[in-house]
Amino acid sequence: MLTRLKVNGFKNLVDVDVRFGPFTCITGANGVGKSNLFDAIAFLSALADKPLIDAAKSIRDDEGRASDIRSLFHRVGDSYAEEMSLEAEMIVPEKGVDDLGQEAKAKITFLRYLVKIGFRPDKLGGLELLNEELSHINLGAASQHILFPHKVGAWRYSAVKGRRSGGAFISTEGEGKERIIELHTDGEGGGRPRLILAANLPRTVLSTVNAAENPTVLMAKREMQSWRILRLEPSALRRPDDITAPTKLSADGSHLAAMLHNLATMERYPGDESENSDTASVSSTKLYIRLFERLSQFSDEFSGVSVDHDEKRGLLTLILTGADGTNHSARSLSDGALRFLALAVLELDRETPGLFCLEEPENGIHPERLPAMLLLLREIATNVTKPVSLNNPLRQVIVNTHSPAFVAQVPDDCLLAVESVETMENGSRFRSARFSCLADTWRHDAPEKPATVTRDSLPSYPNPAVCAEPDHDEYCDKELKKDAAGNKQRLTARNDPHPFLPFPVETEPE
Repeated sequence: MLTRLKVNGFKNLVDVDVRFGPFTCITGANGVGKSNLFDAIAFLSALADKPLIDAAKSIRDDEGRASDIRSLFHRVGDSYAEEMSLEAEMIVPEKGVDDLGQEAKAKITFLRYLVKIGFRPDKLGGLELLNEELSHINLGAASQHILFPHKVGAWRYSAVKGRRSGGAFISTEGEGKERIIELHTDGEGGGRPRLILAANLPRTVLSTVNAAENPTVLMAKREMQSWRILRLEPSALRRPDDITAPTKLSADGSHLAAMLHNLATMERYPGDESENSDTASVSSTKLYIRLFERLSQFSDEFSGVSVDHDEKRGLLTLILTGADGTNHSARSLSDGALRFLALAVLELDRETPGLFCLEEPENGIHPERLPAMLLLLREIATNVTKPVSLNNPLRQVIVNTHSPAFVAQVPDDCLLAVESVETMENGSRFRSARFSCLADTWRHDAPEKPATVTRDSLPSYPNPAVCAEPDHDEYCDKELKKDAAGNKQRLTARNDPHPFLPFPVETEPE
């Protein structure tokens, strides 16, 4: 779980310092830096898994092509920054396995990771690892770093575990060509640190750890590898799957049918809260019932969902049953319904933890169905009022949007606004992204004193919107009233009865 991210020198992100909760919605106009923040997260994730050059090439440009490596560095006119830095504070899983199947248990689960990368045209690939550090944050200091509202006894103590009195797990010593990166052993038996000459490293030290001798570093690596950017493509969601296809949802939505079929055929699907041991058929029925209940929040057009297994051709096809009993394959579903279904299946797969970044979740969805989408996204994320467990995994959701209809329904505590601002540095003017929170929210009280905005300044229209999660009152209490049915509503300031029109409507003076 990513709780804080600092970025400097990456694209238009200069001195950016952002805090995240379980669910965060980032809003702003096109081209101001929303996607660049996602790219920074994706780059960190890739650095935990790939060589520097491959990690850089994995970041796509605005047209979906592999980026020119130089373009990842901040640019002012024709000049590029010589280095970038990315720093993440994160809560990692306590247990996992290494590449050989050996169990690893982190000494402490709250960590800070810093990496600095320089551009060196004289080096092969052009990138050089300048600094790498992995340090710990003890439970006693957690309250100074985990600022979003949560239950301390129930959630924090189950998420933040362990203690360390020693130094960093990864550290960098020396300058220039003599820089040494030290990997400190924290497994059973201890041992002397491993010393690595930084100048010749083709990848981060963290990405090289594959054994249980460094369990805490390994779990940091696993956490960062789980950070995913979801760009759900309807064409990928509609495709049937081969019976041997991967059983996890790909970034573009591929393998939805295989994932659902795998969950349905488990003896006990992840997240089944029943106490009795069920047969596979009973567990499958429960899963499909839960999935149908979720779909019914989005639309009443369907009466069931299933996966057709064609044994002769070895194909798995997603099937939805209409209200009239007619079966429809995924090919006939709308784009919005497909995206919602994919996220609903992801919510059921409790064995897939990590961070999910989703761009424009409102795409293809009618405004009246946005509350169901918002509710689903927030329920994918960990519930900070309950202990972390299989039924409440350490998952996190970050979305970006420029939809006023969607923003109007997001609680203030979950909103970040980004805008392009002019900055002066070393005599040069340039534009960079500035992230602001709403006043009187938990981010407003952070020690770094972030910039603030008002909800009136956001691109929104007056829209009494049902709060997406009435049970999480710590996010929904502010500025909410109830309608006649008892539903919590958010009221905006302006007198405009047409919430989804892109232009103001003349009203009679009161």
